[in-house]
Amino acid sequence: MSAKETISFRVINTDLAKATSDALVIAVAKSADGPVILDTPLSPATLTSLKASLSALGVTGAADQIVRLPGLPDTGAKILVLAGVGPAKGATVSEEALRRLAGATTRQLAGTNHVVFAVPTTAVTHVAALAEGAALGAYQYASMHTNTAAKQAPVSKVTIYSTLAKDPELAAALERASVVAKAVNATRTLVNEPPSKLFPATFADAARELSKGLPVKVTVFDEKKLLKDGWGGIMGVGQGSSRPPRMVKVEYKSERAVASLALVGKGITFDSGGISIKPGAGMVTMKCDMAGAAAVLNTVLAVAALGLPVNVTGWLCIAENMPSGTAIRPSDVLTILGGKTVEVLNTDAEGRLVMADGLVAASAEFPDVIIDVATLTGAQVVALGHRTAGVMGDEGVSAALKAAADRAGELVWPMPLPEELRPSLDSPVADMANIGERMGGMMTAAVFLQEFIGKGKDGETIPWAHLDIAGPAFNEGAPYGYTPKQGTGMAVRTLVSYVEDVVARSA
Repeated sequence: MSAKETISFRVINTDLAKATSDALVIAVAKSADGPVILDTPLSPATLTSLKASLSALGVTGAADQIVRLPGLPDTGAKILVLAGVGPAKGATVSEEALRRLAGATTRQLAGTNHVVFAVPTTAVTHVAALAEGAALGAYQYASMHTNTAAKQAPVSKVTIYSTLAKDPELAAALERASVVAKAVNATRTLVNEPPSKLFPATFADAARELSKGLPVKVTVFDEKKLLKDGWGGIMGVGQGSSRPPRMVKVEYKSERAVASLALVGKGITFDSGGISIKPGAGMVTMKCDMAGAAAVLNTVLAVAALGLPVNVTGWLCIAENMPSGTAIRPSDVLTILGGKTVEVLNTDAEGRLVMADGLVAASAEFPDVIIDVATLTGAQVVALGHRTAGVMGDEGVSAALKAAADRAGELVWPMPLPEELRPSLDSPVADMANIGERMGGMMTAAVFLQEFIGKGKDGETIPWAHLDIAGPAFNEGAPYGYTPKQGTGMAVRTLVSYVEDVVARSA
């Protein structure tokens, strides 16, 4: 699925033979005693035959394993697919395991139009997880290849066999799955776009385009507005590029709002490192340095599409970091929005500079909570690897984000903000420097951002958390589960779940 394409869902509880399809999928779990076929409506005779053949077929039940067999008379499908779900406790399969099974299946069955899933679903959330995973796994980026003859069309129709087919909560759950998957896939597409196509002005255009038909307001601040109003971080980072920066404000307001939230996203459309230039190999994936802003944009749009009773404002801090005769230099001092000064010791630590402006702007509107999302540091990857994001900030917000991520199926781990790191950011010529202690650099960067969180109407510092998604935002390896190669859409599902949790707590 590209961001513009849709996948249709249907849930049935009828004779499988009547559900004519291209593929029928059943689940196989991995156990100490070998592969186990999980609950499925196949006939006892068919199941007995399959169970006797699992070992000979090389079926293990491992996650991501897909084994295709000829279709059976009692299934109504052209092929039978044995999909691995990984280890399972008895017949119980987690929502995330179902999500990954469905994603791995639709991803590997590209070229197949209609897929039926006949796997265990004992709750509406299980059915929704299958739908969400299927839509995420079917994603395809509309690449710029000129030879498209060999490209296989994604799965476009999914039927889920479940005894919950007539549950009154099912329609809303499937709608949510569809909206969230669309938001993730739109984020992936923005991240995958080449920097020759996606730069500050066109990113702003994309925000307007994606917002059409939704109850949101998009405001774009161009370089003249940014310069006039003193957005020194974004203007400083962007001044080395021929493509001037943008700040994009995306607002969704609900008449029933129970909270006001601000999301701030890093939107560096290409990061060369600036004068502190990166090695050539280090630039190869730097089109992904705007993944935080893409996630923030599509989270706001998803919240709007779902009609959640909150006010959410997204701040997309967009610039291109390039070396030139007009670029900022090490030792330059920038004045951030609001007046705080920062000595630039490394122009490759640019994300925190654009984010500083965004955090100050977000604070000025006195939201209940501020969350920022950024592919901020290589240190995040060193500390937590390529699949796990780091969350830092106020304990309450960080814990709530971790809980939301767990529910959504994204990997997030809390990290501290050690007080001893702040002195390393001191500067002899400005209020602070943009780099400090190298060891624990992910946390040092967060300590820098913390300096730009303002006070709320009550005089207390606004609750805040920072998500560093440098590793999990971009998959350089092979695809897995519902995760494709390149842009992953990391943080959208966590943020939407967080917003839903805020609403639930206010009920």
